[in-house]
Amino acid sequence: MKVLLLAGSGESRRLAHKLADCPRFEVLASLAGATRFPKPLPVDTRIGGFGGYEGEKEFLVEGEFDAVIDGTHPFAARISKRTFQLCDELSIPYAQILRPEWTPAEGDDWTMIAAPQDAREHIPAGANVFLATGRSTLSGFANLADCRLICRQIDPPEGPFPFPNGEYLVGRPPFSVEDEIAIFRKFRIDILVVKNAGGAPSRTKLDAARSLGIKVLMIERPAPAGGLVLEDVDAALNWLNEL
Repeated sequence: MKVLLLAGSGESRRLAHKLADCPRFEVLASLAGATRFPKPLPVDTRIGGFGGYEGEKEFLVEGEFDAVIDGTHPFAARISKRTFQLCDELSIPYAQILRPEWTPAEGDDWTMIAAPQDAREHIPAGANVFLATGRSTLSGFANLADCRLICRQIDPPEGPFPFPNGEYLVGRPPFSVEDEIAIFRKFRIDILVVKNAGGAPSRTKLDAARSLGIKVLMIERPAPAGGLVLEDVDAALNWLNEL
């Protein structure tokens, strides 16, 4: 069975390792290229976009895939929606791995927001704000000119921070709760802004915020792409084995 794995999440990496040990599956993983030096996967891998709707359609047809597993980041809504639509059009079985969302625990101080620009309504002037949302969302925080912004990203920046009131913090996960507490104390963070990506490994920043009494602005997830949603790697593997 020929499988296209849209990778990018921890779940997709774990699934790739499981599929690599299954001779029944011929797997091609696809990475968007958002991270410059991704860790290698144990299956054949391509890096880069498809060239839009028609480009991805041609890729799926020529690849003669028997199934597509979407293991991209929960906020990669554009590629997920497009792939679902194409698989539906081409009658290719499609499933999306979506780990459960984070939910607040006792002691958390969370406010849900729909988009980065909505953070302005909840952040006072002069606040030190930690943006754990990636550089692709930075334009949405342009209205925080009266705050100090710290944006964490995996790769070293290719240019200066887009606003005079901010800076990049380069770091590659995972981060322990102790790591996050130390960072928040170092920069005297008042407010943490995150996407509701879910997952235990990256929840440490939320646990650190709770420990320090830091307010969290949580950006709500986009809706699922459509079609079958699987919560974990085992469910994805079972689905493939049943095809």
